[in-house]
Amino acid sequence: MLQTSGLSVDRGSRAVLKGVDFELSSGEIVALVGDNGSGKTTLLEACAGILPLSGGSISRHSKSGKMQVVRDCEGRRNQPPPTGLTLQRDGICGEETVEERLEVALKVAGMEMSEPTASDVLKEWGLEHRRADRVAQLSGGQIRRLAVLCGLAPAALSAESRVVMLDEPSEGLDRAGKELLIGWLRGLKLNGHSVMVATHDQSIIDCSDRIMKVTNGNLNESSGISEGMPSDLPGPLPPVEPSTHGALIRWAIKMETRNPLDTTGRAAPALVALLLSYALIGEIDMSHVGNDLVAALVLAPAFITAVISPALTRRLAEERCGAWWNAMIGPSARPTYSLVGASIILPLPITYFAWVILVDPSEFTYHSEVTRWLWLPALIIIDVAAAAAALHLLVADLRRASAAAASLLLLVLIWPFLQLTDALSLMMTDGMSFGLSIGDPLISCLIASLISVAVWAVAVFLPDA
Repeated sequence: MLQTSGLSVDRGSRAVLKGVDFELSSGEIVALVGDNGSGKTTLLEACAGILPLSGGSISRHSKSGKMQVVRDCEGRRNQPPPTGLTLQRDGICGEETVEERLEVALKVAGMEMSEPTASDVLKEWGLEHRRADRVAQLSGGQIRRLAVLCGLAPAALSAESRVVMLDEPSEGLDRAGKELLIGWLRGLKLNGHSVMVATHDQSIIDCSDRIMKVTNGNLNESSGISEGMPSDLPGPLPPVEPSTHGALIRWAIKMETRNPLDTTGRAAPALVALLLSYALIGEIDMSHVGNDLVAALVLAPAFITAVISPALTRRLAEERCGAWWNAMIGPSARPTYSLVGASIILPLPITYFAWVILVDPSEFTYHSEVTRWLWLPALIIIDVAAAAAALHLLVADLRRASAAAASLLLLVLIWPFLQLTDALSLMMTDGMSFGLSIGDPLISCLIASLISVAVWAVAVFLPDA
């Protein structure tokens, strides 16, 4: 079901794993044990496809029946098969409800949640009475129960054999919760699923079939005692096509609708900039200034909405929520994050609003024509927003020393802003031209778009490469 070949992972200057060869077969439970900091979590997260590799490769059993490389040290990545995953820090956003979290975990694994099954499962795990509550309102033990359930459910409710990876799942669980966990683990084994669990808990170790001790970057294998009675797991749900990207987009929209942090966080500075521009332009003698200043003041509020860090960055950083999504989505996680986190809605209305507020129609001959074409620079600002979101996400993933330098890349986005200012200024002076020569508004917009796309591509694809 899962195989590593010569797997090596570095954390900073320290080699945590050194040329590890490991196999996980169908219908077995493998416990990863070792001292704190030995590399248990590193091995589990590397197998989940979250961590970059300094050597070797990770392969998973695909639908075709062949082993497919999920990630290797040369930067190649492929979409992983549906997986159950529980991280050490839960990986759940506090704005989600209990029911939504279970639904998302099943959706990305290719299953449609049914009401009777959801009710039965949540009731068994003691969460039925909190299903409509936000995760932030739960106790620490209840959050852990939910995280463990969402790691087990993609396999427990599937008719196909799947891999489950759990990192310290018993931490925070009471005695009844641990007994329930052990019963489900044994039930998964009985149904042909594979479980990899990093743990210090002796009761979890005792229920495993194999024990892999991580020591000095290497694995030492011993036999487990396979203790524990299997639970009767719910019947499998009918399979559907996995919807990882669609699930992420719906999740992000739902979180924003529930708590419009992104909209208010972007709109407020833009409105302040608009008010300052209005105060400034009222003191200017328009007969003595060029169109460049007016164009810059019109586009500045929308540009501000584009370069502000998206709320999605903070949501993904919450309890390592982004790491969980990264494991589910695979190689296209970073491009998807940047597009979902970009300011897509605000640039267009804010640009037109600024134009109406700041520009006197009597001052410009081509006012009506510019109004008809103002959507073009506003649309290019969406490209700038995607590039800015990609840079913010890149910075969030880097170490502090590297992140400080990467933050300066945001200054590059002033270049497309200046190109858009030139384009709008040319429109105001000569109207819209389609000559496709240097000095035409369309060419300036095209250059701005190309610069933004280039910055986006570097921020998205360079880190993995």
